Amino acid sequence: MSLFRLYARVLELLGKEARLGWILAGANLLLAGAQFAEPVLFGRIVDVLSGNPSAGSYSAWQLLIAWAAFGLFTIGSSAAVALHADRLAHRQRQVVLTDYFEHVMQLPLTFHTGIHSGRLMKVMLNGTDSLWRLWLGFFREHFAAIMSLVVLLPLSFYINWRLAGLLFVLCVVFTLLTTLVVRKTHGMQNEVEAHYTDLSARASDALGNVALVQSFVRIDAEVQGLRFVADQLLALQMPVLSWWAVVSVITKASTTIVVLAIFTVGIALHQQGLTSIGEIVMFVSFATMLIGKLEQVVSFINNVFMEAPRLQEFFKVLDEVPAVRDRPDAIDAGRLSGLVEFHDVSFSYGGNRPAVEGLSFTALPGQTIALVGPTGAGKSTAVALLHRAFDPQAGFIKIDGMDVRGLTLTALRRNIGVVFQEALLFDRSIADNLRVGKPDATEEELRIAATRAQALEFIERGDQGFQTSAGERGRMLSGGERQRLSIARALLKDPPVLILDEATSALDAITEAKLNTALDEVMKGRTTFVIAHRLSTIRNATRILVFDGGRVIESGTFDELVAKGGRFAELARAQFMIQENAPASVPA
Repeated sequence: MSLFRLYARVLELLGKEARLGWILAGANLLLAGAQFAEPVLFGRIVDVLSGNPSAGSYSAWQLLIAWAAFGLFTIGSSAAVALHADRLAHRQRQVVLTDYFEHVMQLPLTFHTGIHSGRLMKVMLNGTDSLWRLWLGFFREHFAAIMSLVVLLPLSFYINWRLAGLLFVLCVVFTLLTTLVVRKTHGMQNEVEAHYTDLSARASDALGNVALVQSFVRIDAEVQGLRFVADQLLALQMPVLSWWAVVSVITKASTTIVVLAIFTVGIALHQQGLTSIGEIVMFVSFATMLIGKLEQVVSFINNVFMEAPRLQEFFKVLDEVPAVRDRPDAIDAGRLSGLVEFHDVSFSYGGNRPAVEGLSFTALPGQTIALVGPTGAGKSTAVALLHRAFDPQAGFIKIDGMDVRGLTLTALRRNIGVVFQEALLFDRSIADNLRVGKPDATEEELRIAATRAQALEFIERGDQGFQTSAGERGRMLSGGERQRLSIARALLKDPPVLILDEATSALDAITEAKLNTALDEVMKGRTTFVIAHRLSTIRNATRILVFDGGRVIESGTFDELVAKGGRFAELARAQFMIQENAPASVPA
């Protein structure tokens, strides 16, 4: 993306603030014209005082009063522009930040599994900060500087084209120099930003696994790794800074060179009667002002250039299109009864070997469907397709006779409760974590859900009860406690369809037994999908689907599958659910 197109997108993100942006742009244009009144009036006063007959009919006092009026107007207008530019930039930064966050949260799980969360945070914060800086700088000074150049050059040519030629040459030199530096350093700055991203991801990764780092005595190694990335970053950043330092030095030197050139040419022209002393003074002021404006323009280009890699990363994420989204005609059907039908459903990750292939089955309301099989057989993918973490690439899924893609995501997921294999908790209070399932839940409802999930005892052991913080990712709690909270959260939601993805895997045998008793009661009246490796948890399932290679290879009740003596019977025998030497048809 070119710098011009990149900056156009920056301005497009002004959204509802665009109207104020146009007003500020107009105010900057007026300021650009008003700023040139000072050198023009200064030159005219010099001509009047020196007795130049071409100075006009105005007295020095009149010109001085006009000068003061323009000065007051410029000061007042500049203050108003700066104030509103600050407010615009701060307001819109928060709007874009929340819009970005909402957009990222809607992206599919396949996107999140392929990108580090630390990088997403870095892109969000750096991107919105870059937008804020560019908006603020543009409306406070950079646009005014650009407009000043647009006004200054025609005005100077109108007053004296010979002296104006020197200003024009200065602008050309600056343009060529800036273009050269941008081309020299553009690739290097992109590499610098890539190293910043690596730095952020590496630090976030180490902090997120601090227990692993400490237990394996990896602190020095991780610090050295971070230092190595930082050293590479600096090695690439220094040449970029050196090139822009050259621009800065030439800018400073240009002031002296141009002023001397104007005096030299001006004296020669004055001797030939082609200019006045006032015009020479005027053009010296023009030159000084021009240098200042060029410095601001160069600063603007430098800012865009330095922010470009961050903004490109930001826009790359912002341009990601959610693979799973609401259809234009999607509806909210309210609470569903829980009739689930899979019709020849197939899905693969990235076009590789199918994770699920030709999957067809029906789950009636209130039934418990168990999914068993080796890791990677397609069990979790199947239930993920149900709540539209992904959409099938072939076939379709219906719930209550409606294609799940015909329902809004909110309506569909409101009817499905999920207990993941890894308990997912916010760094908030236990009550806040439970209310994720039902935001308006009362204290009594929290207690009932916690009791049914065998969680109330450990919650009340805490000093603050339900207000106890779960810690980052629930680290203040044990694995079993985290899992019981996630089960309580799903129970509180009270959905017609419940998905238990290895929900009891982190529990001890005694707690698991208690929880299974509670779950048996909770499953009544709702369609439940249970993914389990422990066959003891699905002994009473209505139907068991045995997965292998993305396909269902066996289907039936526990006793039916044991009697078949197939793959399920082998699993049951391996887990001592049936006797090793007993006939396959004899249950344990």
